Amino acid sequence: MTVLPFHIVLIEPEIPPNTGNIARLCGATGTILHLVGPLGFSLDDRYLKRAGLDYWETIDVRRWSSLEELLSSYPGARCWFTSKKAARSYTEADFRPGDFLVFGKETTGLPDALLEANPGHTIRIPIFNDRVRSLNLSTAAGIVLYEALRQTGRLDD
Repeated sequence: MTVLPFHIVLIEPEIPPNTGNIARLCGATGTILHLVGPLGFSLDDRYLKRAGLDYWETIDVRRWSSLEELLSSYPGARCWFTSKKAARSYTEADFRPGDFLVFGKETTGLPDALLEANPGHTIRIPIFNDRVRSLNLSTAAGIVLYEALRQTGRLDD
């Protein structure tokens, strides 16, 4: 039986090492990485390459000009939009194989309009210190992806 891979979607990522670390995470877990919109760096960036080490050939990376273009290629895609503004914790999500885990750019996150249009599919990672605004993007991606893998029994392998 084939298990559908998860998808990590980065919308306009800005920091090459974050994307490189997430790429390595995707390679380790069989997750597809989608890079959407203008990037804050070149795909030839040495810091991006260094963060991904020599694993790039094991990573399925796909480029899209917009989220709309990506979603039109995956009709029926089920997305989870991550934001510190969401009411629901990531642990309350009901992840399924094949889900898309969507993260915004490091400085501004996802657009409010996107979050407002998808209130039942927005999730957050709790932060317990009011002076800390957010987690590192690659840390957040790892937390959410591994919860999705746990919920779907993939960590039992």
